[in-house]
Amino acid sequence: MATVYKEHTIITILLLLVIYLAFISLGLPDSILGVAIPVIQREWGIELSTAGLISMVSISGGIIYSFLSGYITEKIGTSRITFISILMTSLALFGFSVAPSFAWLLLLAVPLGVGGGAVDASLNHYVALHFRAHHMNWLHSFWGIGATLGPLIMSRALEQSGSWQPGARTIAFLQLIMATVVLVSFPIWRRHQALVQPQGVPTEGKKETKGSPGVFKLPGIVYALLTMLLYCGVEVGLGLWGSSYLVHVRNFSIEGAASWIAMYYGGITAGRFLSGIISFRLSNVRMIRMGIIIALAGILILLIPLPDALLGLALVLVGLGLSPVFPAMIHEVPARFGRESSRKVIGFQMGFAYVGSAYLPPLLGFILQYTGLALLPFILLGFLIAMFAASERLTCLVRRRISDIDQDLSLQ
Repeated sequence: MATVYKEHTIITILLLLVIYLAFISLGLPDSILGVAIPVIQREWGIELSTAGLISMVSISGGIIYSFLSGYITEKIGTSRITFISILMTSLALFGFSVAPSFAWLLLLAVPLGVGGGAVDASLNHYVALHFRAHHMNWLHSFWGIGATLGPLIMSRALEQSGSWQPGARTIAFLQLIMATVVLVSFPIWRRHQALVQPQGVPTEGKKETKGSPGVFKLPGIVYALLTMLLYCGVEVGLGLWGSSYLVHVRNFSIEGAASWIAMYYGGITAGRFLSGIISFRLSNVRMIRMGIIIALAGILILLIPLPDALLGLALVLVGLGLSPVFPAMIHEVPARFGRESSRKVIGFQMGFAYVGSAYLPPLLGFILQYTGLALLPFILLGFLIAMFAASERLTCLVRRRISDIDQDLSLQ
């Protein structure tokens, strides 16, 4: 018995290392386009809106895969999907580094987005199913590490060569190394599944129990998807337009506003490390509720005429509040909707998260263009209130369903 426990501990630690590294690799390409686009514009003489199509196509690839992820991962398995997807992003980035024209970038953005979406959805599901909440929070913190390293690598390449393509090549090489690590770790994945899989439950790559309900027939699923959609609208929307709000409405310097937006993202990353510790004491539901309330407080502070430092700290407070929401929403899926449906539900949640990231911030910018940037915190406040209402409604429906099940069992 002690030998089995020791083996389980060693296998778990090794697998978590692989998963954390995979999430760093997921974050690496996610933030390099913002650094590269100005140079791409200059080199190829294209408009900013045209260059922005790269991001739109890439995110759309992630959306498409997320909605299909439950079916694909069910057939192939998490380890193989992770390897194939990271390899796909590596090849796409190698393609970026030698692309002769902008049209090639648009074409290569499809496998880049699909590969990122596949890693995101499959690993989120695996961690939600097999690991505790603190690992889910820390997992998303490691994405933040990758998202921070990506621009640093790209900036270094620009300083040395004046071109963005060597930076893309460097990140492609790092992705290839990570794909190799995942390939070598296949025996660890198989052994971990053998150790944690309940007897009689099919392993990955085999068909799930027949007769499980469709995603949209699950009670409360609409509120879960709406919460994810609005969350990403707030997180990305504030990151995209917050600097403009500080400069044009609150008279910050451009450099000062940029620094506070960086601190906002730092608040999200640091908050997820902290949330991993707090999750030992608080449930996912309480973490989500507490996080949204803190974010609401931060947005409300932005509405008050305060010194610059306090307004900047309000952004950090919003980041800290948002930090536990996304990981906790993913980790709570098996408890809310059942293990059998969790893979497909997480895929749909990730898909709606991508939709929120891709389309709500541009829509927000379109509205602000005609109404004025002063409305930004009011609109984000509305998003957060709607998100809180959807999350609480979901919690009520899940509690009611569990209460009904308990009552039915007591009558048998």
